Amino acid sequence: MLAALGAAVPVAAVAQDGAGDGPTMSYGQRPAFLVETLEDGELKSTLEACLGNAPERTDFSIGHRGASLMFPEHTVQANRAAARQGAGILECDVTFTKDKELVCRHAQNDLHTTTNIVVTDLAGKCTQPFQPASGDTEATAECRTSDLTLDEFESLAPKMDSFDATAETAEAYLGGVAPFRTTLYADGAELMTHAESIELFRSLGGKFTPELKAPSVEMPFDGFTQEDYAQKLIDEYVAADVPPEDVWPQSFNLSDVIYWIENTEYGEQAVYLDDRYEAEDDDEGLIDPTDPATFKPTMQELADMGVTYIAPPIWMLLTLDDAGEMVPSAYAEEAKAAGLNIIGWSLERSGPLAGGGGWYFQSVNDAIDSDGDYLRVLDVLAQDVGIVGMFSDWPATVTFYANCMDL
Repeated sequence: MLAALGAAVPVAAVAQDGAGDGPTMSYGQRPAFLVETLEDGELKSTLEACLGNAPERTDFSIGHRGASLMFPEHTVQANRAAARQGAGILECDVTFTKDKELVCRHAQNDLHTTTNIVVTDLAGKCTQPFQPASGDTEATAECRTSDLTLDEFESLAPKMDSFDATAETAEAYLGGVAPFRTTLYADGAELMTHAESIELFRSLGGKFTPELKAPSVEMPFDGFTQEDYAQKLIDEYVAADVPPEDVWPQSFNLSDVIYWIENTEYGEQAVYLDDRYEAEDDDEGLIDPTDPATFKPTMQELADMGVTYIAPPIWMLLTLDDAGEMVPSAYAEEAKAAGLNIIGWSLERSGPLAGGGGWYFQSVNDAIDSDGDYLRVLDVLAQDVGIVGMFSDWPATVTFYANCMDL
């Protein structure tokens, strides 16, 4: 199944002319640290034997908003870091500005937490300008890309995704960075349009997985329909002469995925991001990952629609057996039985695991007690579930594992 996302390619020297060979790669310190914290056993011994190996770029390793554990997400610098860590596929979450230009942001309404907008002259244009904390009332703001023109958007400075709910000033509101993250690499970070991300990822030797983000504004937006939006994303790959086999467009909206399948050449690898654990609409029902009888649509029905890739959060793919060991969930087994390629999200997003894995590992939290469990989880997902790729906030971890296991 891993061939569906491409094979690893040899390490390349730094591309002096930006021709697409990509930068020199390095695992850095984190994979070795994680291996050291693994419990003794076959997995640890296997991975220890690979610590001296040279990294190779692999499409199994997908940069989640770049290398967003330590770099401001969806920036040039975050994606360069992800490419240096061997991520073969890079992500631009796509939304749009007031003048309907496509840009890379995790959500249309996240500018107040991912940029410096609340301390700029553009703060007054926010849907909800900054309001300071007062007594028991937390500080609030909501700033959307659709509040700004492209030129205005590009004037902002990105930062680590965070906010301080106790802030009494706009400057203080910019704080609140999670303690396991850092601001060391935020200085000089650059925002990107979707078109700019295509050129950057190509220069880095990467492939493409854009996500069409659900708009915060009501659609149609000034005549811009959901179908226009889905088509515009694809049009920018066509304009850049990017072949369909190098693109995995994603959406949580099944209708977007079906639109791409039925109306574009880029639908064969369209990825259905599955959030049916919390969201439902006319064609998608709430499901229990442990009970296939609740699946609407069923995995086979998705396959019959032409869907070939499905991407749920990690916890939906795993459960614990009677011995407390991590094993594939009923959800994972049903997806495999229907022939769907499975992609997981997102590794390295939970911080230290000594107290359990939190939201991303909720179905197996009782088996999680050290940072080395990032690698144990990844091993079960790769070897037993059979995922074809993994999103990660620090792609080096996934790259190292995939290289070692020859995925």
